[in-house]
This record gives sequence, structure tokens and C-alpha cells, in this order.
Amino acid sequence: ESLLFWLGFIILYVTKPHTKNGEKMKTDRKLGNQVKKYLIDNGVETPIVESELNAEEKIELIEENMEVVIDVLGLDREDDSISGTANRVAKMYVSELCSGLSYNEFPKVSVFENKMGYDQMVVQKDITFHSMCEHHFVNFNGFAQIAYIPNDTVVGLSKLNRIVNFFARRPQVQERLTEQIFYALKYILNTDNIAVLISAEHLCVKSRGIGDQSSGMTTSKLGGHFFDKQSVRSEFMSLANR
Repeated sequence: ESLLFWLGFIILYVTKPHTKNGEKMKTDRKLGNQVKKYLIDNGVETPIVESELNAEEKIELIEENMEVVIDVLGLDREDDSISGTANRVAKMYVSELCSGLSYNEFPKVSVFENKMGYDQMVVQKDITFHSMCEHHFVNFNGFAQIAYIPNDTVVGLSKLNRIVNFFARRPQVQERLTEQIFYALKYILNTDNIAVLISAEHLCVKSRGIGDQSSGMTTSKLGGHFFDKQSVRSEFMSLANR
């Protein structure tokens, strides 16, 4: 009976939905790998070297090396404020800031038949994101404006936020982030009529180097009618910047 109890407990634990911050995590590994291949084919994938390390092994290695960094800087790892820093940094990199490197964590994207035949643009504004500059490993953050003109399908609204967040959660440059969101949506929605506009502030500019506190960066990727029809392009830019 005891053996049956523990077998049941293990099965329940393994099969229950995983959660993050109390929210059920809905992921789609198959779609993630399809999107990954599409990004590779279009030359916009992040330069990733495949690793056989699991999350726990990555955290352990990063923690060990972060301890070296802390020691070299001359900080006292015995101090109660710093003693857990290396572990916190390691978990932050693997589980949060770089979680978008794993296509196993690609969000489940709900698409629905466009039964109404809706043929005007759908715009979602001011999607917030946080990413990390791959040149200096410091934060950049801002807003994404996303639009598409439906073909045969429409997408659940929150999925646009999740796709932006997935590609933001990795070492990035803003230009590539813009392209990755564009091509992922192009693949999922099966349409060229996609528009992505991103505005962000970069700590690598604000906190080091030139130390400029007020400048920002804007990038865009427009496809289909958003690119070749001036009226559609102008409508999107007007709505996005309003």
C-alpha cells in the first residue's frame, strides 16, 4: 500500500500543470521548435550553442563562476547581504532573464478560425518587455506595438504579449528581437501582413559609456500591406504612436 501511495504521488506530481508565480504555464514545445527552424531559415535566430546541461546544472556552474567574480571584485561573500548573491544571480539568469533560450518554454498560442472574415488590422499597443543586451549583459526595456491583418486565423490577444516576452527573455539586440517577433507571428498566423514596432531604453547607454539618460531606440519590421501600401503603413504608425 505504501508503494502504491508513493507511485500515485509521483504520477500526480509529474503530470500536474507546472506553475510560475502561481500561474499555470502553458507551453508548446512542438510549435517552439517549428518557430525556431523558421527563424533559422530566415537568418534571424539567436546564435545559440546547444547544451546538454539541465537547468540545475546550469545554475550550479553559473553560481560557482559568479563566486569568482564576487571574489575578484573584493566583496566579502561571508557577509549576510552577499552570501546568497551568486546563487540568486544564477537562478535569475537561467529561470528568468534567459528563459527564452529554451524553445521547450515557447508559449502555447491559441489561434481561431476567422469566421467573420475580418480583414482590417488588429493592433495591440504598449506591450511591456524587459530584455538583456548581449553586449554588456545589462537590461533594456520598453514597449512593443504589434499589428496584423488576419488571413484565415486570429490569435488570442494575450498570446502576442507572451510571444514578445519569450523572445525578450534572452541576451538580445533590439534589431533581432524585432525580427524574431515578426517572423514568429508570420509563421503562426500564416500571413505577410505583420507589423512590429519597438521602442526601448538601454542601460548600456544610460549606466556606462556615454551615460546618456534620455535617448531611446526605435526599430520596426513591416511586411505585406504594412510595407507596400502607404495608407496601411500610415494608419498603423498613427495608431501605434497615438
